[in-house]
Amino acid sequence: MKKLTICVAAALAAALTTSVQAQEAPPYESWVGGFAQYYGADIEKIEPVGGLNDGRGFGLEGGFRFDPSWAIRFELGRLLIDNDKNDPLARDEDGTLLGVDAMYFLENDVAYFFGGMREQSLNSDNFRMAAAGVGKHWELTDNIRLVTELAAYHDFGESYREYSAKVGLAYVFGVNTSVYSPDSDGDGVSDGIDRCPGTLAGTQVDATGCAIDMDNDGVLNAQDECPMTLAGSVVNARGCVVGDADNDGILDNVDKCLNTPANDKVGADGCSLMEKREVSVALNMLFANNSSVVANPDSARIQEFAAFMEQHPTTEAVIEGHSSAVGETDYNQMLSEKRANVVRTLLIEEYGVDGTRLQTVGYGETRLKSTANTAEASRLNRRIEVKVSTLVDTNVNL
Repeated sequence: MKKLTICVAAALAAALTTSVQAQEAPPYESWVGGFAQYYGADIEKIEPVGGLNDGRGFGLEGGFRFDPSWAIRFELGRLLIDNDKNDPLARDEDGTLLGVDAMYFLENDVAYFFGGMREQSLNSDNFRMAAAGVGKHWELTDNIRLVTELAAYHDFGESYREYSAKVGLAYVFGVNTSVYSPDSDGDGVSDGIDRCPGTLAGTQVDATGCAIDMDNDGVLNAQDECPMTLAGSVVNARGCVVGDADNDGILDNVDKCLNTPANDKVGADGCSLMEKREVSVALNMLFANNSSVVANPDSARIQEFAAFMEQHPTTEAVIEGHSSAVGETDYNQMLSEKRANVVRTLLIEEYGVDGTRLQTVGYGETRLKSTANTAEASRLNRRIEVKVSTLVDTNVNL
């Protein structure tokens, strides 16, 4: 008991020294309370018998706060520890638990940590233990706190390890109301009634802690029905946007596409409506009699076709070769295939079209464009044909 008294005196001296150095008042000066606890005893305790089980306890505590962070607490409890029902030699134990703790409260009393000493007396046995744990004083009213706490204990002599969980009620004295009205953003309005707790330093606020004109639209927050309008927006007396910069019929404050083209139809979000439309390109080329030579490989028609293929990289094309009816059928079939392949090679080598997207087929004289037995008909039949189509998203016009 003498060692415990020395520890109490040392803790008091440390706390008093801290209080002298403190520059802020604690949220309350002191407290008294009662508690009940669940106590987990070391099963090896009370040698040579041992056999302790979990128990319960109740008691009183009182403490003094010296600044917002530091406090000292005294505790006196009664313990009733059950024996192990499976151990015929074990016996129930009862006794007292006397303690003193130094306590450290986190900012705004969100929790506290403590460390101290315990003098435990169970029947005729005494134990001196170190204690440490965490807890919280929950504010129920200005003067009533709900106390919750978890603690662990270590016996100096026998290395026993025990733990407890407690809950109680405490009455606090000397409540400092200014401390319990924190102002996190420093706007002069306590957090309890501050509807805008993150206002920037130096911002002028109203009684609710919100900027008098949060969006700087010239309409006070109290009358502003649209308090988050974009900077520079033209607003009405209710603080709501009245402008329509792109004249699409959607007000700027809800328009997600502020620069839609004048002729586009738009949706409710102000963005252009899109639809699938077919686009296509065709390439038709004529050949001289009994020839597969491309007469004008730099023609605008070939360039247009190659550009379309580049613009729509998922498209594929089948180049169809044809011949006139003059001559042998087998020869005409070969010549039509050759014409198709020549055009394919031209598109690949001169215009950079991916060869895997180009197929060829020869129809010989089976698909004549003109069946007349004339020189003009033969000229029209000596040809290649290719057409490519695809669907693209395009704006819907008014």
